[in-house]
Amino acid sequence: MPSIPIRDIDIHYEITGEGEPLLLIHGLGSSSRDWAPQVHYFSKLFQVVTFDVRGHRQSSKPPGPYSILQFTEDTAELINALDIGPAHVAGISMGGMIAFQLTLIKPELVKSLVVINSGPDFTPKSLKQRLAIYQRFLIVRILGMRAMGKVLAKRLFPKPNQDNIRSIFIERWAENDKRAYLSSMKAIFSWNIDDQLSKIKCPVLILAADEDYTPVSYKEEYTKKIPNAELVVISDSRHAIPVEHPDKFNQVLMNFLSKQV
Repeated sequence: MPSIPIRDIDIHYEITGEGEPLLLIHGLGSSSRDWAPQVHYFSKLFQVVTFDVRGHRQSSKPPGPYSILQFTEDTAELINALDIGPAHVAGISMGGMIAFQLTLIKPELVKSLVVINSGPDFTPKSLKQRLAIYQRFLIVRILGMRAMGKVLAKRLFPKPNQDNIRSIFIERWAENDKRAYLSSMKAIFSWNIDDQLSKIKCPVLILAADEDYTPVSYKEEYTKKIPNAELVVISDSRHAIPVEHPDKFNQVLMNFLSKQV
């Protein structure tokens, strides 16, 4: 992957295929390589752009604090530097938060928006949610990244025939820089743009798993606040839909994108 200086860091990115730009933004602890099934599928019709968010894999990992706004400003500068705007922008989890924020602060760079298993508000609302967040911080600080990867792998890929995916996931998670990961987690749990959803004017797809961390009802609720949005739910799926069910995911995304080009 080539790299490009963006603001105070170097961002690693990859461009595959030709056509209208499709920017894919990965989630916390992930990287551009986890989009491999989508790059292979969509690069036949689109110019697919993937990159490693600040603090992740091959991009720079400066000391924190980090913020979703900071990740978003990095992304906007990348789009401008590569001259790919306006682009179809899709993000999963933390990447969905970045995609949401990008659409709000730089709407001219986003032709359509796809948010996968994410939401506009990650402020903990209950003691149970606060304890879950505290538990994750505790596991990382005391036991390390590999232990966190093992915990998450069991939740994300629980089926017996997913042994190989779990193993790959754990190895990749263990490669994360602990300090940068913790800074990225802190960025997530202090972010909220729920009151700005009505400002989003481009076509929007909210793509949800029926067994995600947050219920489908939550996605239904905030989808109604976005003027030009639709919700699609993929059954028998969990948080990492693009990896767990790449064929189903790709088809749903292609159906949406085909209406925008």
